[in-house]
Amino acid sequence: MRKNYSRREFIKQNSLTGLGAFMAMSSPAIVFAGHSGDISKPAILGGSPVRTKGWYDWPVWDIEQDEAAVINVLRSGIWCRVEEGGHVVSEFEDKWAGLIGSKRCLAMVNGTNSLITSLNMLNVGAGDEVIVTPYTFIATINAILEVGAMPVFADIDPETFQIDPAKIQEKITSRTRAILPVHILGLPCDIVRIVEIARRHDLVVVEDACQAWLAEVNHQKAGTFGNAGCFSFQNSKNLAIGEGGAIVSDDDAFMNRCGSYSDNGRPYGSADLVGGGYVRRGSNLRMTEYQAAIGLVQLKRLDEQTTTRNRNAAYLRSKVSNIPGILPYRLYDNVTRAAFHLFPFRYKKEEFSGLHRNDFIKALLAEGVPASPGYPGNLNSMEYLNEAFQSKNFQMVYSKEMLDFDQFVDNNRTPENEHLCNEEAVWFYQSMLLGTNSDMDDIFNAIEKVHANAGKIKAAL
Repeated sequence: MRKNYSRREFIKQNSLTGLGAFMAMSSPAIVFAGHSGDISKPAILGGSPVRTKGWYDWPVWDIEQDEAAVINVLRSGIWCRVEEGGHVVSEFEDKWAGLIGSKRCLAMVNGTNSLITSLNMLNVGAGDEVIVTPYTFIATINAILEVGAMPVFADIDPETFQIDPAKIQEKITSRTRAILPVHILGLPCDIVRIVEIARRHDLVVVEDACQAWLAEVNHQKAGTFGNAGCFSFQNSKNLAIGEGGAIVSDDDAFMNRCGSYSDNGRPYGSADLVGGGYVRRGSNLRMTEYQAAIGLVQLKRLDEQTTTRNRNAAYLRSKVSNIPGILPYRLYDNVTRAAFHLFPFRYKKEEFSGLHRNDFIKALLAEGVPASPGYPGNLNSMEYLNEAFQSKNFQMVYSKEMLDFDQFVDNNRTPENEHLCNEEAVWFYQSMLLGTNSDMDDIFNAIEKVHANAGKIKAAL
């Protein structure tokens, strides 16, 4: 499962998390300087790196154990779930629903469309406000815009990286229709409090659990608390299919609507592919049979991998907590399991002789430990929002005051999130947590080495 580390391979492997862009801004002459053999000297200044071997391949693929399941589907010629004899997608749905503890599952093309479909079929749309975190991937916000609703950003708790329920309460207005909480980084948000708030105000809850496979709160799986839970199976995710997504819910009527919408608006369960009636507007968002075959293979090891990630994350957290200026994530007290799609911590440069976070990350990379600064801090003020506001549909639905972009930005400021994203957040990747205690020791030793030499590194860069 290991492979020798190279800059090209690492950028390719982690481009979807944004590291590729960060690496492009780094100076190869600095990061990959010649090494002197002095292990006490930071590698970025010419010393020997803490780690010279690579990390772990992702996604995991065992040729002998895995390929037959996919090849059998390919050879069958039945690649679409609605063809006669198609059953692999249904099998994946049944197993995912059972694993999550939900009555129903609908497999889809990706997590983004799982969110869009869920909002649509819960009648969230034009004129509605949806409260959401600014600390997330853009797809979460795009889903709100795609149904014609207005995103309203509530600030985060920087210790947990999650949306702050108290900030949600402050954002509720007569237009609020839904809350879209995100279990970001695979760490569960305070979903119990969020659902309580939603019930008091008669709001729907769509859980973005796209990074939270098998995460639990009070031994209940993330994605099963709200009206719907949405998952992603994109290639970098802990359950990797390449592309793919799913909706889970116990609400049969809702799931029937989702199934109809994802199948061009045919009545749910219809076997007529050409003729027949259509009962709603719809799209074609069906997962293919061979995607589901890959998913079934990956499901076999997900629980064990999740246990490994949790064990290594706890060990690494206990180690790095002792380094001044490193503040690891905090889980809420009722979290009984996390997914650890990412291992996040806050970096305090004042404890590292004022060394900028980007230079800290460069120094770690030189030591053989890849890291990322994570999400941008201005998702709530980027031009994509204004572009949506200028669209014909938004112009027809919302008042000029609501579409005043400068005013929107002022009303949706999230200072805790901005500070976290712009100054402090650092991530390690989920595949790094599939190693051993020795691998975690390498991460700790690299951080400790940079801390001990932070002043020298700052002076040299």
